[in-house]
Amino acid sequence: MAFSANNKSRKQTSGARIAAFVILFLVVSLVAGYFLFSPVRKEETTSIKPEYSRIKQGITSSSTLPGKIKTSPDAPPPYKAQNDYPSDTVSETEVSGSVGRLSGRLAIIIDDMGSSMEEARLLAGIKVPLTFAIIPGLRVDKEVATYAAGNNIETIIHIPMQSKEWPKRRLEANGLLVSMDADELQERVSRFVQEFPGAVGCNNHTGSEFTEHEEKMKNVLLDLKKNNLFFVDSLTSPDSVGFRVAQQLGVKSARRNVFLDNEQERGYILGQLNQAVRMARKNGSAIAICHPHPATIAALAAALPALTRQGVKLVPVSQLVK
Repeated sequence: MAFSANNKSRKQTSGARIAAFVILFLVVSLVAGYFLFSPVRKEETTSIKPEYSRIKQGITSSSTLPGKIKTSPDAPPPYKAQNDYPSDTVSETEVSGSVGRLSGRLAIIIDDMGSSMEEARLLAGIKVPLTFAIIPGLRVDKEVATYAAGNNIETIIHIPMQSKEWPKRRLEANGLLVSMDADELQERVSRFVQEFPGAVGCNNHTGSEFTEHEEKMKNVLLDLKKNNLFFVDSLTSPDSVGFRVAQQLGVKSARRNVFLDNEQERGYILGQLNQAVRMARKNGSAIAICHPHPATIAALAAALPALTRQGVKLVPVSQLVK
C-alpha cells in the first residue's frame, strides 16, 4: 500500500509539471503571436521632387519657376525672397570675412532681349538689379524697353555686328558689316540711339569679325561718345579691339568676364555664376552675360536673391564702366 501512495504522489507531481509547462507554452505562444501578427505602424515618407516648367517665347499664361515666381500679362511677377542658395554654387563657407559683408560687385547683362514680354516679366520678377540688352528690330523691342523703364531696369542697345561665320550665320538686317563705310555705320548707330532714348550704353551682339577691325570699331565708338553712351565689349572674339579702342577714345567702357549659359543646363549655369561670384570677390567686380533661355531664367530666379549673403552686390552694368 505504501508503494501505491508513492506512485500516486509521483503522478500528481508529473501532472502539475505538465500543466505548468502547458501554461508557460500558451503564454509564450500568445506573446510571440502578438509580435508576429499584430499590425506595425510604419512611418510615412514623402518623396520630394523639384518641379520645373518650360517657358515659351510669347506666351501670356502664368508660368512657375523655382522661387515661386508667377506672371500676369499686366504686371511683373511678385517676389518672394529666397532663404537658400543652391548647393552646386557658392556656399557661405566660401565667403571670406563675416556673412553679409560685401566684398565685390557683379553686373549681369541679359542679351537678346526684345522678342518676348514674358521673358521681361519673369526677369523683372526676380527683383534684383539686371541690365537688359535689347536687339533693335525684334518683335517687341520697344515694349520691352518701356516695361524695363517702368520697373527701374537698366537698358542698353545690343548692336548686331558681323560674325566670322557670316553669311552662313544669320545677321539681323540692321546689323553692322565690315564692308560698310563710316557714313553708313554712323547712320545705323545713330538710328539705334534714336529708337532707344532710354538706353544708357551698348554692347555687341555676335561681332566676332567686326570687333577685330579697329577702324570700324572706332567709327561706332565715336558715335557712342557723341551720345554719351558707354560700351561693354562682349568679347565674342579673343582678338576684339573694342575695349582698347574705347579706352583710347575716352569712351566709358568695360569687358565681359563670364558667359553664364553657353550650355543651357541648370548645373552648368550655376557653376558659371559661381565663377563670376568668385571673380567679383577677388577683383572687386565682374560682368557676366547670359540670355533669356528658360534654364537661365530658372537658375537666376533661384540663385540671385541670395547673392548678397555671399558677399556680392548685384549692380547695373553702368556702375562698372570707366
